[in-house]
Amino acid sequence: MSRVAGVYETVVYAVDVVAAARFYSDVLELSPLEEPTELSAAFRLDDRGVFLIFDPVRASAVGRRVPAHGATGAGHVAFAVEEGGLEAWAGELRRRGIDIEREITWEEGGRSLYVRDPAGNSVELVEGEAWPVSLRDATD
Repeated sequence: MSRVAGVYETVVYAVDVVAAARFYSDVLELSPLEEPTELSAAFRLDDRGVFLIFDPVRASAVGRRVPAHGATGAGHVAFAVEEGGLEAWAGELRRRGIDIEREITWEEGGRSLYVRDPAGNSVELVEGEAWPVSLRDATD
């Protein structure tokens, strides 16, 4: 059996998908795959993964093409940024009037900053490593 190679899609939920999509395209400069709709917005990331925003009510409706799913409350997504780029991101966010909720330096040497999207989801920008080596990799 082959191993899981990575995360292909990540989803956060927003009642106002279009407003949330504007944050991710205008502020974080993600590349949209299509125009956002009331149901969803999709962005292609540089690592070929896909970042999605769904309306939680519409996405949890039974009978859709894909199985129903959704969440309530604030979600979380973390985006990796290029080494040395976190300070520039912090400056740009502040310039745009976006509050940085928290900044953390991790034991592994990485650093993160956290902001909120218009739907209240926690958005983390990570430079370097925040997590230790997996137990599996440490024993191989």
